Amino acid sequence: MVLTGDGPLLVEGPVELTLDDGTVVTSDRFTVAVCTCRRSRTYPWCDTSHRRRSRS
Repeated sequence: MVLTGDGPLLVEGPVELTLDDGTVVTSDRFTVAVCTCRRSRTYPWCDTSHRRRSRS
């Protein structure tokens, strides 16, 4: 597992996650990017939405 500074949590797959509402989601990929910013349209998976924020 790798926590990146401004991005997702990278986890070696396969992965099974239980969300706050009790829903279980799975991925069979070799490496899975789990969203930590909650901006992803494909949450809990990262879609790189964290990159779109404006820089001050």
